[in-house]
Amino acid sequence: MLTLSGVDAFYGNVQVLRGMALDARPGEILCLLGRNGAGKTTTLKTIMGLVRARGGSVTLDGEDLTTLPAHEIPKRGIGYVPQGRRLFAEMTVAENLEIGLMTRGRGRVVRERMLDLFPLLRDRMKQVSGTLSGGEQQMLAMARALCLEPRVLLLDEPTEGLQPSMIALIRDVVVELRGSDTAVILVEQRVDAVLSIADRVVFIENGTPRETVDATILRDDPALVQRYVGIG
Repeated sequence: MLTLSGVDAFYGNVQVLRGMALDARPGEILCLLGRNGAGKTTTLKTIMGLVRARGGSVTLDGEDLTTLPAHEIPKRGIGYVPQGRRLFAEMTVAENLEIGLMTRGRGRVVRERMLDLFPLLRDRMKQVSGTLSGGEQQMLAMARALCLEPRVLLLDEPTEGLQPSMIALIRDVVVELRGSDTAVILVEQRVDAVLSIADRVVFIENGTPRETVDATILRDDPALVQRYVGIG
């Protein structure tokens, strides 16, 4: 489905990704693990065209996305929930959702489906999104991205700073996406949460993919996690 092959990416003259390669499959949760600064967030930004790849390619079902402008990437069916949510804080919940729906021409049926996933948002539709709690903002950011009916969903630290009940809800939604054949690429610092839901894990070190491992192997033997992330 989504494939990165030999991707190099830079911030100015500083190279961050070096030959990044991975593939995300339909109905799979693919997690990116590595120490801070390893290149996990940059990988997501490069997929979205927010950081321009200077080498290699990003393809979705065989279509090369590498040279597309960033605003075209969501139209191809890639949803993105960045770290920090990046909502339109002065707009209401309903207006934020509408922006997601407009991206690929989706309508009321899709919106209702998202509100079924996050029922708390039904009571917040007229509320300005900047006044929501952190957990509610994360739900809205995910719902907005899912309004694209994405083939691929990119999640960057979706549980950061959230209370356990919100973490459980977001985890349940991510797992439910398997049934829709959506590929999920997840960046998450909470290794215990990653291993409990992942299908495969890509370990990234210095902007390079060092190893891709089935999560079942890691659950039985945490030695690889300790090697690449430094924690058990």
